[in-house]
Amino acid sequence: MKGIILAGGSGTRLYPITLSVCKQLLPVYDKPMIYYPLSSLMLAGIRDILIITAPSDSDKFKAIFGNGNDLGINITYKEQPAPNGLAEAFIIGKDFIGKENVCLILGDNIFYGHGIPEKFDYAKNIVKQNGGGVIFTYYVEDPQRYGVIEFKNDGSGKVLSIEEKPKEPKSNYAVTGVYFYDNEVIDIAMGLKPSERGELEITDVNNIYLKRGRLNSVTLGRGYAWLDTGTPESLLDASKFIEMTEKRQGLKIGCIEEIAYKMNYISEEGLTKLYNKYAKSGYGKYILRIINENKK
Repeated sequence: MKGIILAGGSGTRLYPITLSVCKQLLPVYDKPMIYYPLSSLMLAGIRDILIITAPSDSDKFKAIFGNGNDLGINITYKEQPAPNGLAEAFIIGKDFIGKENVCLILGDNIFYGHGIPEKFDYAKNIVKQNGGGVIFTYYVEDPQRYGVIEFKNDGSGKVLSIEEKPKEPKSNYAVTGVYFYDNEVIDIAMGLKPSERGELEITDVNNIYLKRGRLNSVTLGRGYAWLDTGTPESLLDASKFIEMTEKRQGLKIGCIEEIAYKMNYISEEGLTKLYNKYAKSGYGKYILRIINENKK
């Protein structure tokens, strides 16, 4: 399965912060925002990744990650000329996806919780074995801001409808920013018409899969955190959450170097090389701790 991180857009909800820096490169506590969705894909065993950026930001991402070789993964880049909607990612990434299935994750979404890799593996396997799509849902207090799921009222968890930012939500369950699809998503996206907002909507993609009876959902319940960092308030909340969790546990969230090592994408020698890059920072000291713990 291929992976796409959509890191385009203009970040207008974060103005004036994003007037000078790309949203997905803003710090969330101790690391750039994009480290978190990248770590999610890596934990899901996805190593071939496309990062889609705004034209003005492509070089900035390349300077951080290069081709991904240092992390034992493959990273390529494409540009989204204008914020034309999430579903455009599959059109831009058509050649990258090829004939494979694909996972799209938004560059400003953070997923946390024991068992997240297993949840993503479950979604990958559903798509591999049965085709179709898999979306992840999460209970929120303000569903008007999101795509909202209506479930069948029989305890089955079957999806009845999905509405984008409804004025009168039919539930409190929002569609999160990670999506697993079979290869048909390319043709579906290419056949979409822009919405009233002038965008190719991911909700329209999901509704097509739903009408075909090929959309599955996974709910992230208690013990999981989904953080959407698209506003100043949610960005600050995410930083506080990461800070509190890392300090209490003594473990870092979204440390892509540690994940690459623990997933056997790189060797101890490769991790040591990455440590030298960060040696003078607290982040570097954490990587050194990982190296030393392995020698015990």
